[in-house]
Amino acid sequence: MSKNKRYGLIISMLIVGVALGYLALGNFGENLVYFFTPSEVIALSKEYYGKKVRVGGMVVEGSLKVVPNTLKMTFELTDGENQIPVAFEGIPPDLFKEGQGAVVEGFWDTEKTFRSHMIMAKHSEDYMPIELKQAGVQLPKKDFIKTLQ
Repeated sequence: MSKNKRYGLIISMLIVGVALGYLALGNFGENLVYFFTPSEVIALSKEYYGKKVRVGGMVVEGSLKVVPNTLKMTFELTDGENQIPVAFEGIPPDLFKEGQGAVVEGFWDTEKTFRSHMIMAKHSEDYMPIELKQAGVQLPKKDFIKTLQ
C-alpha cells in the first residue's frame, strides 16, 4: 500500500469515526429522559417545566377519572410521601389500573399538573405468560418469581 493510500485510509477512518461519534452522542442527548419520583417532581425547579421526563409511582386508589367519549383521563400518582396529578390523553395499556405501579412520560407544567402522553404499567409478581396459562401449567409462586429475576 502506497503512502498516499495509507493517509487516505486513515483520514477516511477518522471522518467516519467522528461522524459516528457525533450521531451517537447527538442522538443520545436528545433522547435522554430523566426519571423522577412524584416527590422529586414537586421539588423540580422551573427549568424543568415543559421538559420531557418520566415519573414512576403507584396509581392512587379512587383517583382515576375518565372523561366520557374522549381518550382523556386524570389520576394521581404517589411515591408514598407525595402525590401529583397526571393528565393523560391516549389509550392506556391493559395492565394500567388503580393501586398498581406505573411509569408515565410527559412534562410538568406551570399549573402543577403532569401532562403525559405515554403510560408504562407494571404487572404484578403473579404474571404468567399466556402460553403457560393456555397449557394449564400451575407453578408455585416462588418459581414464577425466580423466572422473572
